Amino acid sequence: MDLTQQPDAPRSTRRGSAADRALTILHEPFRAATWRRTAYILLVLPVGLVCVPLALVGGPAGRVQRGLARRLLHLDTEEPARTGPIALAHAVISAPLNLVAFTVVCYFWTIVGINLGYPLRTDGGPAHSWGGPTMAGAWAVHAVGGGVTFLFLTPWVVKGFTALQSRLVTGFLGTDRTALLRTTGIALGVAAVCALLSVPIIHQL
Repeated sequence: MDLTQQPDAPRSTRRGSAADRALTILHEPFRAATWRRTAYILLVLPVGLVCVPLALVGGPAGRVQRGLARRLLHLDTEEPARTGPIALAHAVISAPLNLVAFTVVCYFWTIVGINLGYPLRTDGGPAHSWGGPTMAGAWAVHAVGGGVTFLFLTPWVVKGFTALQSRLVTGFLGTDRTALLRTTGIALGVAAVCALLSVPIIHQL
């Protein structure tokens, strides 16, 4: 008998852990942090674009971008000695990711709204819709298949985008340059992949 082998976790502990994960998923759409992150994604694109000319004329672009992250993401970063050129670089390099994040998150939350509020839509009756021909059937299919699914999926998409955006803020506008080149590559790669995936969606609109 191997005396070094650790005993299996009690079944009740495993059940409790699974229940905790399920509760986390169920609570995520209704947490204030989710909506702060969503607000950041909606605001960082226009703020970042404004910071490009602001940095060019020597304005406080870095302070503005750090302030937005501090207020909405609770991200505290130490200010480097020189921020002008770095703030400009951050505003330009983060723009593709900010644009993709803005588009994806708006699209996902729109899916939630139009599917949960299916009876309010004016794009045709339920006769030829999924779940039709009754309104109750069409509403149920759209609410569960689109509304509820994306309601619990979107907060994790939001969290993923803001985690990457936070790392760019820390790397460019703070003093921690650890893996900044790798983070920049990932950010630009995510933006490129999302842009490619959006092409068939745009063609369907």
